[in-house]
Amino acid sequence: MINASLAGLIEEARQHRQISRFYGAPFGLDGVLREEFLDLFAQSPATLEGIAAMPSSALGTSRLEAGPAEMEHVLEVFRKHDVRYLFYTGGNGSMGTALQMVEAARDRGYELCVIGVPKTIDNDLAETDHTPGYPTTARFFASAVRDIGADNRALPGQVEIVEVLGRNAGWLVAATSLARHRPDDAPHLIYLPEVPLPLETLLADIDRVYHRLGRCVVAVCEGQLDEHGEPFGADVREGSRGKLAMNLGHRLAMLAAQHLKLKTRSEKPGLLGRSSWGDQPAADRAESRLCGRAAVRAACEGVSGSMVTLVREPGLPYAVSTGLAPLERVAFIERLFPEAWRAPSGHDVLPEFQQYAAPLVGPLRHYELLA
Repeated sequence: MINASLAGLIEEARQHRQISRFYGAPFGLDGVLREEFLDLFAQSPATLEGIAAMPSSALGTSRLEAGPAEMEHVLEVFRKHDVRYLFYTGGNGSMGTALQMVEAARDRGYELCVIGVPKTIDNDLAETDHTPGYPTTARFFASAVRDIGADNRALPGQVEIVEVLGRNAGWLVAATSLARHRPDDAPHLIYLPEVPLPLETLLADIDRVYHRLGRCVVAVCEGQLDEHGEPFGADVREGSRGKLAMNLGHRLAMLAAQHLKLKTRSEKPGLLGRSSWGDQPAADRAESRLCGRAAVRAACEGVSGSMVTLVREPGLPYAVSTGLAPLERVAFIERLFPEAWRAPSGHDVLPEFQQYAAPLVGPLRHYELLA
């Protein structure tokens, strides 16, 4: 959805006389530091429409951790090219970088309007009802678990562990609950990373479901930890956002097979879940574009140091408008899955979450069974 936001930014920027040039920095701050820029006003309407309808990022992304030296260099580049508006798209880490840019420009007396544009599949940004990208990825995982559940029903005797993206926040794994139509539909078990999961609890839950149905599908977030804060012995890699298990689903499947003597499999869509585009909710792309347009309007009205938010209108039918939140209330803050929407066990979701998520994800087709 980052490309739809980009299209919205360009379209709106063309409507404002104070914006005479509009550049994109390939690979984010890396491109700025190299003084590599794309003329976004030179892009044709057909190109913009094509980009808005494609996954990933047309400009490329960056994991650069910018410190004071990088910030000073960025401001030197901005001075050289007379850059006065900065639109920074991403999640809470990106909003942190945007806030650093605000502070660096202020400390050096450089006039710069900085507006954050929300985009993360994890849905863990504070101050916004949801983030562009989340509905599409939530739909992917709900559909994937629905289809794995159909296979699980057709071949009894299997335990399927589905590892879902999301890191420390359970929004995506919670969305797999939308796959349920009948009482025995997958996922039979959902685990949220906000709640530690003792291995003994997982094994007892699987054993209970298996003895009731003769099969079991488990949806677990990639960031799930046990009661000791460990990923069950899975391999761990260090990334730009901390440690993360590389093979959690596989590890849990092996442990279940070892302890319960059952046939187990694991699935990890991984990047496929993040980049899949085939069945995205149309509203997600439209809302992404809306955020881009709102960002430009805010900047041209003199706003700086804020992020565009999506505000859900009360009542039905579902509708949103845009708002603004100070970057200080967003930067580096993870919005975790709320306790009020967790089942009493902590290991499933309540209907209130499904009421929240269903309008975002859209209706899922449910499969028929032979009578």
